[in-house]
Amino acid sequence: MRLLVVGRLSGQLAAAVKMAMAHGAKVSHVERTDQATEQLRRGQGADLLMVDYNLDIGALIAANDAERIFVPVVACGVDNDAEKAAAAIRAGAKEFIPLPPDADLIAAVLAAVADDERPLISADPSMQAVIKLADQVARSEASILITGESGVGKEVMARYLHQQSKRAERAFISVNCAAIPDNLLESELFGHEKGAFTGAVARRIGKFEEADGGTLLLDEISEMDARLQAKLLRAIQERVIDRVGGTKPVPVNIRILATSNRDLAKAVAEGVFREDLLYRLNVVNLRLPSLRERPGDVAVLADHFVKKYAAANGVPARPLSQDARRALAAHRWPGNVRELENAMHRAVLLAVGAEIDAEAIRLPDGQPLTGAIAGSDAGPAARAAQTADAVSRAYVGQTVAQMEKTLILDTLTHCLGNRTHAANILGISIRTLRNKLNEYSDEGTQIMAPQTGIATSAYGANAA
Repeated sequence: MRLLVVGRLSGQLAAAVKMAMAHGAKVSHVERTDQATEQLRRGQGADLLMVDYNLDIGALIAANDAERIFVPVVACGVDNDAEKAAAAIRAGAKEFIPLPPDADLIAAVLAAVADDERPLISADPSMQAVIKLADQVARSEASILITGESGVGKEVMARYLHQQSKRAERAFISVNCAAIPDNLLESELFGHEKGAFTGAVARRIGKFEEADGGTLLLDEISEMDARLQAKLLRAIQERVIDRVGGTKPVPVNIRILATSNRDLAKAVAEGVFREDLLYRLNVVNLRLPSLRERPGDVAVLADHFVKKYAAANGVPARPLSQDARRALAAHRWPGNVRELENAMHRAVLLAVGAEIDAEAIRLPDGQPLTGAIAGSDAGPAARAAQTADAVSRAYVGQTVAQMEKTLILDTLTHCLGNRTHAANILGISIRTLRNKLNEYSDEGTQIMAPQTGIATSAYGANAA
């Protein structure tokens, strides 16, 4: 996690920087917004900008947008001025952090952007077989395609491959192809030359050059535009890139990893993904099984998340009760490891007593896990029938449009506002989801903001 702090390092802002570093962030600092844009141009990248709200955040975001630099911004301020905080959000900041800093809020904001400290934990034989294959190919230079359902840990596997590779001491750069609009993604990947387009006032180094000598992860590559797929194919084949507006190729020395939760062979058949690019990426395919296919991992992952979030929230790491373990084993985990992680985070906060019991393990809407109530008189089949009957009754009389809206908003709530994950579960593109959310927002519907669980309006609908 790379954090660029913009503003004068007062005592309170310096304290926030120390907290961010304590949570594993690599922090750099500039005082002015133009210095921030210049640093990003030079390829000294950042995953997040934390900017003093006394500076012109709107101008910073506009300058970055004009040069097709895509980095989220959070605002911070010492005086907790509500008007300045609101102005920062209207200008495009995704969050406001009041100073003096709160350790939990700093941790939550950093975790919402990137979490580099995600060890690859497994005890199930099906996942162990995948890890064994990963170990065999990690030190090669082969491109690797990591596939599996949303939330199974594809980026965790990518980081593991990098850590086990010959490039482990060099940069690991990740680009989410689904989260960045098409008109920004080309510059984000390949960079651009001065004058390449209106607003390109200087050369900008892209992620390919930023990752030179290391590993570049192309996350959710199935969402990449067909024109960019052709440019990516050339970069992989010839180990050179062309900056936007450039006149000569730039050599790069990187290893490519890619992830997808979609069937790329089907995408090729549908004409939305290049067959030759799939062959180049898919030298080795690591398919990660869903959590329901690796039940032996549920308990060890749950124990890990309990310790992680107990430490993050400053509470005792209570053990899981036997009833809780049975409830975890009974649940199907449609959201995979990500859903389990969120459930254990809630359980750490809700638990009372010496153990975390089944009552503390709940879904995002507060309902208990399916099958979590031990001792229920109804068997699994009866409970399933009751649930199906209740669901069908709730939907009778609704139009198709109402049903679609309910499904989209409920899925977004399940994903804690994360647009990319919700789109994956729904089986639609991130662009289609954004269009639907903008439509609902225009109707006056409150839309959950990404990662925060807070309902908001248009800016939340556009965030990925």
